[in-house]
Amino acid sequence: MKELLVYNELSLNEISYQLGYSSVQHLSAQFKKVTGLTPSHFKRLKDNKRKPLDQV
Repeated sequence: MKELLVYNELSLNEISYQLGYSSVQHLSAQFKKVTGLTPSHFKRLKDNKRKPLDQV
């Protein structure tokens, strides 16, 4: 799931559906329970750390 959030190709609703969760709220609660972060907070952290290929 972390990869799906980082690559930002799918919405959280689409991710929850693909992973078989009954709702986005259920997915978010499980993600926070495991990581300590909400999916949106995790996504913001990763956005700040990723560098474009030309800057690597």
